[in-house]
Amino acid sequence: MDLRLKGLRALVTGGTKGIGRATVNTLAAEGAAVSFCARTKTDVDTFVEELRGDGYPATGRAVDVGDAAAIRQWVDDSAAELGGVDIVVANVSALAIGESEENWNTSFQVDMMHSVRLVNAAMPHLERSSAGSIVTISSVSGREIDFAAGPYGTFKAALVHYTQGLAYQLADKGIRANSVSPGNTYFPGGIWENTEQNDPELYQHALSLNPTGRMGTPEEVANAVAFLASPAASFITGTNLVVDGALTRGVQL
Repeated sequence: MDLRLKGLRALVTGGTKGIGRATVNTLAAEGAAVSFCARTKTDVDTFVEELRGDGYPATGRAVDVGDAAAIRQWVDDSAAELGGVDIVVANVSALAIGESEENWNTSFQVDMMHSVRLVNAAMPHLERSSAGSIVTISSVSGREIDFAAGPYGTFKAALVHYTQGLAYQLADKGIRANSVSPGNTYFPGGIWENTEQNDPELYQHALSLNPTGRMGTPEEVANAVAFLASPAASFITGTNLVVDGALTRGVQL
C-alpha cells in the first residue's frame, strides 16, 4: 500500500526514543520530511546525523514541551524550514505513574497540555495543508484500570476525548485527528526494560497478561501512527486505534 506520505511535512514530539523514534524513522522512510524534538540536545543531534546519513531530510531540536513558547517557536521554525506542516504527532509522555500531586501536575502539563499546545501552534499551518492530520499517542491505560490508573491513565483517557473532539471540530477544514493507544511496548532504555531488570516479578506479571506472550515493539506502533497520519487513511478521523496484541479485554464501542 502506498501511504502517499512522500513530500508531506511532519512534526513529532519525543522523537529520539521508543515509539517517537520509530515514528520518525517510519515517516521518513515513507518519504515525509520530518522535524522532531526531544529534551536532550545530544540525543537530538545524534539522531539527526543518523537520519541525514541515511538520506532523509530530517531536522531536530531540544525542546521542553512543558514550555508553551518553546513549542510554538519550534513549530513555526520547523514550518519555515520544511515549507509547511501537514502532520503532527503528539507523542511525549512524562510517564508519571505515582499518585503524588507533583505527578498529577507533571502529567497534566506534559501528557495533556503539550498535546494541546502542539495542536494550537500547528493549526495555522495545518489549515493551509491539503492533507492535515493530527495523531495523539494515548495508551491502553486510558481504556481500563491497571497499575497506571492514577495521573498517567487519567490523562491518557483525556487525550482520546480531546482528539475525538478535534476530529469533529476540524472535519469541515479537512483536518483529521486520531489517537493510537499502545499496549506494553518494549525497547532498549524503555520503562519495560528497566522493569525487567529492577522488578522482574512485575515484568513477568505484565508479560503474562498478554495472550500473544510478548510485548509490542515501537515499530509496530509506529506503523499504526504512520497509517493514520497518512492520506491512505483519508476517511478515518475520530478513532482510537488500539495496538496491544489483545492485552485489553474491553469492547471499544
